[in-house]
Amino acid sequence: MDLKLPKLGEGVDSGVVVNVLVREGDRIAADQPVIELENEKAIASIPSTAAGVVTRIYVKPGDKISVGQPILALETGAAPAGAAAAARVEPERAPATAAVASSAGAEASAAAGPEVVTEAEWPEPVAAPVASPSLRRIARELGIDLRRIRGSGRGGRIEVGDVRAYIQRLQALAARPAATAAPSPAAAPARPVPEPVDFSKWGPITRQPLSPLRQVIARRMSESWTHIPHVTQFGDADFTRLNELRQLHGPAYEQRGVKLTLTPLILKALVATLQRHPQFNASLDEAANELVLKRYFHIGIAVDTEQGLIVPVVRDADKKSVLELAREVEQLARKARERKVSADELKGGTFTISNQGAIGGAHFTPIINRPEVAILGLGRGALRPVVREGRIEARLMVPLALSYDHRVIDGGMAARFIVDLIAALENFDEAPLQL
Repeated sequence: MDLKLPKLGEGVDSGVVVNVLVREGDRIAADQPVIELENEKAIASIPSTAAGVVTRIYVKPGDKISVGQPILALETGAAPAGAAAAARVEPERAPATAAVASSAGAEASAAAGPEVVTEAEWPEPVAAPVASPSLRRIARELGIDLRRIRGSGRGGRIEVGDVRAYIQRLQALAARPAATAAPSPAAAPARPVPEPVDFSKWGPITRQPLSPLRQVIARRMSESWTHIPHVTQFGDADFTRLNELRQLHGPAYEQRGVKLTLTPLILKALVATLQRHPQFNASLDEAANELVLKRYFHIGIAVDTEQGLIVPVVRDADKKSVLELAREVEQLARKARERKVSADELKGGTFTISNQGAIGGAHFTPIINRPEVAILGLGRGALRPVVREGRIEARLMVPLALSYDHRVIDGGMAARFIVDLIAALENFDEAPLQL
């Protein structure tokens, strides 16, 4: 049997092979990881759906593979249960079953049935579809190309139900009125094709292929900048007291095995401000023309890694203590740099923080992490002369940059948000820090 790439999640249909964990001749168990696959910004292990001996490996590190594409071949020593069930089906009964499908049933199958793919979309080289001999004979009699069907059985095996759903889906598509049909690709505005440039005619060059992660970052940043009208509100916060509190309580946190940084304190102040300004903890539902105000606070933390920017999410930041936040931020940052962060840990954020202070940047204009509506950027703190109560004092001032979606948030709202955030940072309550 061929082990095929299973469904990876909603909206994810492909990935890049990072590592092949088995070799030809290896005996593997069910649920044993066989490859590591990078999709979006996460690396996940893909397990085997059956036990057996690896007879052939179809992929190698660096290959981009799609859902349904064979990964390796297994000698299982016994036919899967799905094959025996398909072999018991009489060939002449399959067409009759398809013929009696009602219109409503066809529409339901079109929504929930197996995905129909064209030959052009099927990855090369095309391995023979996994199906029983009787099912192959039925397909030949009906003129069905089994390569267009992605099986739902173990290892991607095509079963009778898959063929039936495929036929019903074709019936539903054929019966769909022309008025409700999807617009043709020609009706959509054509995306300009980048013009190739020969840079070598001006001097020596070196070409480096974009990593899968960098391609994801480029696509998402382009989508965010194209779809969201960005405006950035700037400000400066006095971190003198906040930094003193961190230094005062830092040793107690180190005794608990956690390094206390400013990030968990910023998270506490940020969540308190978001609770006062719920429009910033929201998403715009463009299809329904509604603003979705979220009652949970999942804060994304932008982490600078050697491979590129990764944004793991701290969930329920409003319900966690400073100690819990410090520990979780440290763990997520380490996992992100080691590329061990899971796909679930990158999803569901309501607001994002991007801190360039450790690098040395000052004011900048961060791009919103769509579908969020705002992002907070922090620069490097520096001692500056500040007039307080008629006296000039040296204070640790940190530049802030709040980028927001102008479709949802107006300038006045952003100004009030940044004022309240600065007040929450400068007047931070010491009580949550105490262990």
